[in-house]
Amino acid sequence: VQLVESGGGLVQPGGSLRLSCAASGFTFSMFAMSWYRQAPGKEREFVASISSTSGSTAYADSVKGRFTISRDNAQNTVYLQMNSLKPEDTAVYYCNNMISGLRYWGQGTQVTVSS
Repeated sequence: VQLVESGGGLVQPGGSLRLSCAASGFTFSMFAMSWYRQAPGKEREFVASISSTSGSTAYADSVKGRFTISRDNAQNTVYLQMNSLKPEDTAVYYCNNMISGLRYWGQGTQVTVSS
């Protein structure tokens, strides 16, 4: 299983970023996918998840209405569209999934929201 995040960077408050996570090594279309984030000095926290067929999504209260998770099963990729970014969204963002009781993580992509 390999998960590779991209799309992070430096953005001003109120700006937008779109993160991507390219997956390989498993049948992507069969598994739900999630995004988590970890800010400096804080525990890793759930951000959003999406079911295998995109029929169901869930969001942390802190990002609801600003972030949108989506996936393209033909491209084996999951996305996180982040709008109206705030300084408190600054963190390393990770995509992950769980297969046979094991949780897999990518290497993460840094998002910094600052003026």
